[in-house]
Amino acid sequence: MNAMHASWVEEKRSAWLYRIVSDVESGTPRQVLFLELAQAAEHQAGLWAAEMAKASLSPPEVYRPDARTRLVGWLLPRLGVAALKGVLAAMKVRGMSLYNAPPSGRSPGRSDASPEPGGTPSHGMPTSLDRIDRHQTAGSGNLRAAVFGVNDGLISNASLILGVAGAGAAPAAILLSGVAGLLAGAFSMAAGEYVSVRSQREFYEYQIALEREELDQYPQEEAAELALIYQAKGVGAAEARRMADALLLDPDRALDTLAREELGLNPDELGSPWGAAISSFLAFSLGAFIPLLPYLLFSGATAFGGTLLSTGISLFGVGAAISLFTGKQAWVGGLRMLGIGAAAGGATWLIGRVLSVTLS
Repeated sequence: MNAMHASWVEEKRSAWLYRIVSDVESGTPRQVLFLELAQAAEHQAGLWAAEMAKASLSPPEVYRPDARTRLVGWLLPRLGVAALKGVLAAMKVRGMSLYNAPPSGRSPGRSDASPEPGGTPSHGMPTSLDRIDRHQTAGSGNLRAAVFGVNDGLISNASLILGVAGAGAAPAAILLSGVAGLLAGAFSMAAGEYVSVRSQREFYEYQIALEREELDQYPQEEAAELALIYQAKGVGAAEARRMADALLLDPDRALDTLAREELGLNPDELGSPWGAAISSFLAFSLGAFIPLLPYLLFSGATAFGGTLLSTGISLFGVGAAISLFTGKQAWVGGLRMLGIGAAAGGATWLIGRVLSVTLS
């Protein structure tokens, strides 16, 4: 399959999926949007067919979806569009930014000028080009990942150490188990983060490259699609088209906006796979080291008590830190995390105790 044929297939596939999404959104303003996007995709497929004709090639007379496309089409009415928006974006289905969860206090589709019930101003869809900017990834994302990484290491290694201690193992065996748990967990977390971020980055880069190619080849069609999405978010038809046309004057800005609005992607969130892996390794290791430290300094009951004390204090601190992201009071978050950690540690200690008695 040559490049032109592949592009024809992609557009026909998008149109096929748009119609299913439109059926799923029956009775909502989004139904019309996706029908019009289906028509736009059919038009672009026609452009590719014309290019193929110039090269003495011709597309198949009838488009037949492949197995993956049929599976997604079957799942859409059953799971909903929001649950499959990542899959749909990967298959060149635009408008997925409509399914991003709105910030607290904002309703989807409201314009900035319209107030929320009770008179609170909304901060939703921009109503002019001046309101479109490049949103930077919040720095709190890294802090959140670090806090949860420490929490994972803390609970998992503390539970492991308590379980081995409950089985009556010697201090040296407990120490060895704790070190093994720290290393195994840290490397596992690092590998998982690397694969996750690398896959996400490749997905983003592929989708953005497609948008760049389409923007170069038929900018007016891309502007028309973007205008439809703006209309679905509450912008008037004339203003939406004016905003979309104005974006084309700045290709970099246009590409950034197309990625956000058509695909629901954030180009600022590409991230570094190695950075994510190293950060995850260090955060998990720090958390896992805390319950292990008493067994490096003491032995017997003193080490066991030190693990309980250091883990309990750390769990409370992590819970209090998590309250920064949840909006709960620090002491509530701290006590909740302490309770969760105590339940996990107590369960593994009890299981170790039972296994020790059973196997002895």
